[in-house]
Amino acid sequence: MAAPADQASSKHFVLVHGVCVGGWAWFKVATRLRDAGHRVSTPDLAASGVDPRPLREVPTFRDYSKPLLDLLLSVPPGEKVVLVGHSFGGVSIALACELFPEKVAAAVFVSAFMPDHRSPPSYMLEKYKKRRMDWMDMEFKPQDPEGKLPISIRFGPLVTRAKFYQLCSPEDLTLGRSLMRVGSMFVDDLKLQPPYTEARYGSVRKVFIVLKDDNAIFEGFQRWMVQNYPVDEVREIHGADHMALLSTPAEVAHCLADIAVKYAA
Repeated sequence: MAAPADQASSKHFVLVHGVCVGGWAWFKVATRLRDAGHRVSTPDLAASGVDPRPLREVPTFRDYSKPLLDLLLSVPPGEKVVLVGHSFGGVSIALACELFPEKVAAAVFVSAFMPDHRSPPSYMLEKYKKRRMDWMDMEFKPQDPEGKLPISIRFGPLVTRAKFYQLCSPEDLTLGRSLMRVGSMFVDDLKLQPPYTEARYGSVRKVFIVLKDDNAIFEGFQRWMVQNYPVDEVREIHGADHMALLSTPAEVAHCLADIAVKYAA
């Protein structure tokens, strides 16, 4: 275990989860960072984790991301956080960077959807959906007959095990299955949003962490996102499935701490 950071070198990490999970998904990484002396926030986005709202009460992506935006709004002037997004959490941290670039020392995308500043924030999601992938028992369903609410997503046990948790322990798979909720990627809403701007979102330093054994967002697509929108640095974690937060937490925590030293000095 790393030696605890002194007060001067301690950083504030904000760890943002992906779709259908919650802040709980970071518990192994958060524990390691806190043991090293850092401050860590793991917000539950709307209708996620222990947030009490059902998905039908969260009609837009902005509503979904509001707990993160409220957290950044509360960061005192002059302070900066290391903002980390996993999977669909990348789109939420991109929105946060657009609204609060002065509060973000670095944005870290952990096998995460990373918007550019040329296209609507739905662009990466639409490109991803066009790839040939066997979704197995994943369910995509409308929430209402009129189609006004976002399409819901539910992960079945087969796709969870094969595509997302294939290198996780049986205990972590059981935990993940028991805590999953119905979610959404809000694609139709994100299509209507303007691109995030070069002056704000584009001004934040960015690092992309490639998960080499991700069966959900394949390495090739991760690297395509970086090619589409170059970042300050690309790192890799070998032997990490999509839920590297659970399967390789020591490596993820070490990588994040190292990034903080470099970008949040």
